[in-house]
Amino acid sequence: MNTKLDPWGSVNIDDYSKLFDEFGILPFEDICSELPDPHRYMRRKIIFGHRSYDLITDAMKNKDPFSVMSGFMPTGGGHLGHKMVMEEIIWHQKMGADAFVGIADREAYSVRGVSWEKCRQIGVEDYIVSLIALGFEPDGHIYFQSESDNVKELTFELGSKTNFSELSAIYGFSGETSVSHMVSTLSQSADILHPQLSEFGGPKPTVIPVGADQDPHMRLTRGIAHKMNMFRIEGREDKNDNKYFSVRSKAAPEGALADIAERLPWDTKLFEGHVDVFGADNYTKLLNTVREVEIEYGGYAFVPPSSTYHRFMSGLQGGKMSSSVPESIISLKEDPKAAAKKVKRAKTGGRMTLEEQKKLGGDPNNCSAFELLMFHLVEDDKELEEIYNECICGKRMCGSCKSLAAELMTEFLTEHQEKRELAKDRLDDYGL
Repeated sequence: MNTKLDPWGSVNIDDYSKLFDEFGILPFEDICSELPDPHRYMRRKIIFGHRSYDLITDAMKNKDPFSVMSGFMPTGGGHLGHKMVMEEIIWHQKMGADAFVGIADREAYSVRGVSWEKCRQIGVEDYIVSLIALGFEPDGHIYFQSESDNVKELTFELGSKTNFSELSAIYGFSGETSVSHMVSTLSQSADILHPQLSEFGGPKPTVIPVGADQDPHMRLTRGIAHKMNMFRIEGREDKNDNKYFSVRSKAAPEGALADIAERLPWDTKLFEGHVDVFGADNYTKLLNTVREVEIEYGGYAFVPPSSTYHRFMSGLQGGKMSSSVPESIISLKEDPKAAAKKVKRAKTGGRMTLEEQKKLGGDPNNCSAFELLMFHLVEDDKELEEIYNECICGKRMCGSCKSLAAELMTEFLTEHQEKRELAKDRLDDYGL
């Protein structure tokens, strides 16, 4: 397939399964059963892939600290596509995650030329207010990149481990790319990693819910996280096939390896540049000791971030959903009646004639109305399955699906916009 994933462009992915082979993304359905109460996006395979999500499921099971982080570039109004990410953040927050939401105003300014004032306005009115209205709790963290000292300082430090060749390979940057645009990618990496700073509890698993087009940011950040850490732990065997661990220094300060050796309860042998550990029967204890020492010596001990990837919604008229094509999207601030009219004009998977529909059935897999029901409007899986089966066997006509989707969309937007008005009065609770 040779798909190019562009975080700032328009990506059309025809076969999501090919991303597993091309980019090393793993199927989410293999891990979904480990979740006690999976979100409907997980149950319905709308979230199709992940990187290292087992770290998150383990944290949930063991009641260990973990974080969720994602963000929004304030270049236009929030719509149903953005609602997907908001819901995933809120679900993880309810599952115990420390939740972080960044407004990527540095990215919007450098890539799209949006003024700082406009970034602030859009960020608050279109994204933050809807996020709160959907249920984001005030114990989470909402911030603007340009106002976060943590993000700005970490961006600078991450830059010391990144070069132009690496950014060019991942993003396709050329000599025409502005320096600010390049720096904005490091700001995103700082967004992703800063939940692991000491003031937020230190190293911990962190999941980033995104669309597949954002995977370049994940690949860059996971690579930088490894580079920033002072140590790596390798599993090895001696000449007699006895297994042991070797903690290898990556320019760690003098004395750090000796401290690791002294704190471990197993046999160790200290060398210049590494310490070998024999008989270790608890890898977690070994890992935590190494991280503890790294932090004491001024390092970060980052856990490479995890990620989930969701399918894109198609536009209401088919093809890609795009903010530049108003008829293809439904805004979270849209007049409910106008939205209902859009739904009733949406492309369906119906046949050319009523007779063919009854005889051959419809195609809900290529139907914008059914997609709205599946992604946003019907929570009950059995109800959705019934609609699906009635469609494919010719029992259900497109008009009834459109009417149902239009009615439910009207109800959702009416309620959401009422909650938005209440959310505006709560901005102080979120430090805004």
